[in-house]
Amino acid sequence: MTVKSYRAALIGTGAFAAAHVQAIRASAPRIELVAAVNLNEEKGREFCQIHNIPAFFVSVDVMLYHVRPDIVLICTPPNTHVPLSVMCLRAKAHVLCEKPLCGSLADFDVLQLVEKESGRFVSSVAQWRFGSAAQHLKHLIETGALGTLRLAVCHTLWYRDADYYSTEWRSDAETALGGTTTGHGIHLMDLLLWLLPDWQRVTAQVLTLEQPITVDNLSMAQVQFKNGGIASIVNSALSLRQETYLRLDFQRATVEMCGLYSANNDNWSFTPANETDASFWSLPENQAGILDAQVAAWLDSLDNNERPLVSGAEARRILEFLTCLYQSAQLGQPVMRDSIEPQDPFYHSIRPRFKSNVSD
Repeated sequence: MTVKSYRAALIGTGAFAAAHVQAIRASAPRIELVAAVNLNEEKGREFCQIHNIPAFFVSVDVMLYHVRPDIVLICTPPNTHVPLSVMCLRAKAHVLCEKPLCGSLADFDVLQLVEKESGRFVSSVAQWRFGSAAQHLKHLIETGALGTLRLAVCHTLWYRDADYYSTEWRSDAETALGGTTTGHGIHLMDLLLWLLPDWQRVTAQVLTLEQPITVDNLSMAQVQFKNGGIASIVNSALSLRQETYLRLDFQRATVEMCGLYSANNDNWSFTPANETDASFWSLPENQAGILDAQVAAWLDSLDNNERPLVSGAEARRILEFLTCLYQSAQLGQPVMRDSIEPQDPFYHSIRPRFKSNVSD
């Protein structure tokens, strides 16, 4: 592998931006943060001063023209992700964008066309995959060491109050591109669907309770996998005792992860069927599933001119699942994988507006 050096720019200096700065600097000197952009000049300059970022811009176009970054990290409200990603790709920059990357399969397919034209990659943040325990578990599943999945429990039980939704874009479906399902639960659902990609059918409910908002703050889904196993998925922004919990019951072991916003090896447990199987769970390192780890792996892919893990068909597969979940909730019926075609309203929006028999 040839180690390269990359110049990076950050678009958006709000709530998630500091984590991106940390992740970039954790991979120094392979990558250098040279500029940041924010429409609010006062807040943007203050952020750059705090984090020692040398150049500040209020215009993305101007930044791309003068800086010519190799990489752009996008931390802006979700409804801006597609146009900003297109601009950066066309400026010949690779893109790592906060979730959700976009609000429809149609938008995703447009991004893929621009990606192909530019010769650059657009990736979505999904850092839970990159922890050492998750990587080890993926290997065990792929080699068949644990046997067949019987049951999965995937619960993102968080709490967000009125102050959280007072940030206008978070409370509006048009700007947030979904609610707690796409903004919070996506982390653990992405991990589940990366570990167990062969889902076939989803049946869901999506609700908005208590808050005067147009985004969901509660959802529940049952998923059936190709091998006959099933999963229970719950995403909540109404749970006072917060917890992020994943449980996978295989034939030869139960694997559990219990944490909140990140997880290292200590958050995982392994219950084997017998003492012999206990040897499967041997973790030589303790890397948390955080953005630092994803950025490092992302740079490895770019060094090798390889597609990063959370991009292309792999990222589209996760968006398809989210689309099917919302479609099932609005139609009140199960939705099969690979059933959403370009003529379907849900191809053009993850949450089409028409009357539903399910409150969301």
